[in-house]
Amino acid sequence: MSEKTSIKPWEQDKPDSPEKESDKLSTRTISGRPPAKPDLSTRQVAGKARSRVEGRLTKDTLLQGRYRIMGVIGAGGMSTVYKAQDMRFPKVTRLCAAKEMLNTSSDPHIRERNLNNFEREASILATLSHPAIPQVYDYFTEGDHSYLIQEFIKGRDLEEMLNTIDTFPPESQVVSWALQTCDVLVYLHSYKPHPIVFRDVKPSNIMLDEYNRVRLVDFGIAKVFQSGLKGTMIGTEGYSPPEQYRGIADPRGDIYALGATMHHLLSRQDPRLEPPFSFHERPIHAANPNVSDELVTIISQALEYDIEKRFSSVETLREALSKLPSARGAVSASLIGSTSDLRAPGEPKPLWDFTCEDEIRSSPAVAYDTVYVGVYDHNLYALEARTGKFLWKYPTEGGIGSSPYVFEGLVLVGSQDQSLYAISAQSGSIRWTCPTGGPIYSSPKAQLGLVFFGSDDNKLYALKASSGRVAWTLQTESPVRSSPTLGQSTIYVGNESGSFYAVNAGGKIIWRFRARRGITSSALMVGDNLYVGSKDGFFYTLDVDNGWDVWRYRCNGPVISSPATDGTYVFFGSVDGDVYAVNMASGRLGWRYSTEGQVTSSPAVHQGAVYVGSTDGYLYSLDADKGKLRWRFKTEGPIISSPCIVDNTLYIGSSDHHVYALPL
Repeated sequence: MSEKTSIKPWEQDKPDSPEKESDKLSTRTISGRPPAKPDLSTRQVAGKARSRVEGRLTKDTLLQGRYRIMGVIGAGGMSTVYKAQDMRFPKVTRLCAAKEMLNTSSDPHIRERNLNNFEREASILATLSHPAIPQVYDYFTEGDHSYLIQEFIKGRDLEEMLNTIDTFPPESQVVSWALQTCDVLVYLHSYKPHPIVFRDVKPSNIMLDEYNRVRLVDFGIAKVFQSGLKGTMIGTEGYSPPEQYRGIADPRGDIYALGATMHHLLSRQDPRLEPPFSFHERPIHAANPNVSDELVTIISQALEYDIEKRFSSVETLREALSKLPSARGAVSASLIGSTSDLRAPGEPKPLWDFTCEDEIRSSPAVAYDTVYVGVYDHNLYALEARTGKFLWKYPTEGGIGSSPYVFEGLVLVGSQDQSLYAISAQSGSIRWTCPTGGPIYSSPKAQLGLVFFGSDDNKLYALKASSGRVAWTLQTESPVRSSPTLGQSTIYVGNESGSFYAVNAGGKIIWRFRARRGITSSALMVGDNLYVGSKDGFFYTLDVDNGWDVWRYRCNGPVISSPATDGTYVFFGSVDGDVYAVNMASGRLGWRYSTEGQVTSSPAVHQGAVYVGSTDGYLYSLDADKGKLRWRFKTEGPIISSPCIVDNTLYIGSSDHHVYALPL
């Protein structure tokens, strides 16, 4: 990152002249655009020789010794956006968008203003965290050139979409896009310490990614709203509200711009080609009589010239849209839309997905037609299994990496706040807690009225399920992050120094096996054998009676993933990026499948297929017999969570903050 002092996103920007549309360039990244025609000009940048084409970086130019330029995505008067590869991840192709701002004005005041505007954009984006907002990875300045490194988004914007069809988009689809845009605007308008007004909502700034999810792009003119302060009118003529022409940035201005966007999509009348504020002279029904009266009324209120007559907030606009009959088939930001033309062959269309506020590393549990999942935003969530509807959430004092376990009407889950919680599965109310001496990453299991789990205080706990009272503890030499495996009267669990214990119902050690490194994997017990992986790179099969090593299989990296089986093979993943199928009886490799990331997710087996996540962001479906790829489902973050399959539906979380429900 640059060592320059950033302009805080809530600081008022100095008045400047309105930007021309040609001077602004979205940081969206649309694949398939041809680069500009090259010439052979070169120039020096920050003391380093760089080959440039028409003043632009050429292919294979390396920025900061890290970002390799792959081509030009688009260009405007002051900036160019490049597709780039982050070379700090040599084993995977991590794409990013590099936005270059040219600061070549001879006027020092304008140069300073341009740099401040750039740093303002970077500062605002770096503090935002929402699935619909592109992530900022880095920014820096080299001589007259400033660079913003952002998430690469593959897709197209609504203006391009509209230009590729000859008909009106369906009302339900426009309502879906509007609901998703409302969701991200609510986030911006609720931002602390001060709300952020986007100020340039329009079709070309609303992207649809490869899964048809809305992404709001081009924050170059976003500014923080401070009541009573005036700035410069910045926006796009036709979409901008009247008060914005007077330099007033108010959240209700975004409502007007979204109304103008919906009017454009439904009527196919570009407001940039019409007199400003003339929507009432161009009624939607005159162009498209198929739009419902209810939606026309909502759009008309959003487009009121008088700011006080518009919806009072984006929340009220979203509520009005959600009540439309056409919204029943629409998809909000917590649901994925229909994109059969964009999904890979065989890839399932999600039934729903739900957006949380932080990464999801724990694995979902399903009971009572409810999905329970722990999230690093400190909450345990309960969602309706069929629809993904939010039911309740219970806040802990730390991130939740432990996976919930449902037992006798209770949801049991551990937290980084060092406590295990027992929460009513129906109401979300707390029943009891058990404090420990360390964070809890082990996932609890329960049997015969007792709850078993490990803690980073080096102990295995046994609690009374009815009260949370400690029945006994087993002291080990290191943190216990493995989840217990329960036999009829024996508990099996590993710890981070490589010990694997068999413990009787009274907490006494029956036997102990030693691996060379930690055992975070949880054991699978089948018949007389236990199957478990270790960070030493071996996958072990142990005799349940004495802990003897029956056979072991060596991988090319640590094994944190917990195994599953179809009765012939035992399946597990490795940090080396592979999914393994090893014959349960002989320990011989049946097949292995290579992903583009680490496989710490634990597989699930269902009807002849193995399902497992990877840190490359994909959920994989593999043929259990041959290891052939059936399909893979892309999320926007690493998948550490493990799939849970109930009633032919797969539930899984991702580091992109989403819980997904996929039909099998």
